[in-house]
Amino acid sequence: MLKYIILLSISILLTLSSFSKSNEEEIKLSTLSNKGRLYMFWGWNRAWYTNSNIHLKGNNYDFTLSDVVAKDRQTPFALDPYFNIGMITIPQTNVRLGYFINDKIDLSFGYDHMKYVMVNHQVAKMNGTINNGSNYDGTYINKNIDVADDLLTFEHTDGLNYIDVEITRNDDLLKFLKITHNPNKITINTLLGFGGGFLLPRSNVMLLNGIRYDEFHLAGYGFSAKAGLDLIIFKHYFLRSEFKNGFIDMPSIRTSPDKTDIGSQTFFFSQLNFCFGFTFHPFN
Repeated sequence: MLKYIILLSISILLTLSSFSKSNEEEIKLSTLSNKGRLYMFWGWNRAWYTNSNIHLKGNNYDFTLSDVVAKDRQTPFALDPYFNIGMITIPQTNVRLGYFINDKIDLSFGYDHMKYVMVNHQVAKMNGTINNGSNYDGTYINKNIDVADDLLTFEHTDGLNYIDVEITRNDDLLKFLKITHNPNKITINTLLGFGGGFLLPRSNVMLLNGIRYDEFHLAGYGFSAKAGLDLIIFKHYFLRSEFKNGFIDMPSIRTSPDKTDIGSQTFFFSQLNFCFGFTFHPFN
């Protein structure tokens, strides 16, 4: 799904770019307002998650694992798959398409492809009941239990999929610092923004040695805030680094083909992004 979003975004940008007049290349960026400017970027992320309580409920079980530890799953860097168009969704990735509504503020639509992996064989407190004929049948009250594979495998690894709309303020750092520069060659912007959206994870879950479930499902919502820097080179190309913090609430995580089997969790996340992109004024 992510590669189709990327290809569609690139097509939109190239189509709009064709409307630009060639003689506009002579206009200095310093005389142009950012209003109407479009941008698109692609990049990669590292993510960190706070511990969370995972509540699992079905016809014959209802229990909670407390303070569960999870981590991301970073793909080792290599030309393949990072730059292989057929495998670009394997790493943790980010794609975003934005539009400046005025000189400083832009609105953007993005897709943060993070991966969330619960650490197996950790010790967690368990509360609730299980009555499905497994080795875990019983009632649990604050019992420390080894979260083994036959109890629970719980991942959002294809992926967590935070899809959001952001509003971002952009300020010219070199202008603020009164550093003389040619904006046609280099611009550095500070970025402050916030946004919100929904979670469409493709979760990989196997509960109590049951049937593995691995399908996309609208699971909840999130919101986030970010700060970062943009380095724009020769008006049209940029490198971006962002640090994002956010909150995720997923009350409807599918854990099996049976719709009555539902998981839920809430947690905070931090994300460090490194991206590269293209920007232009299509109608100037």
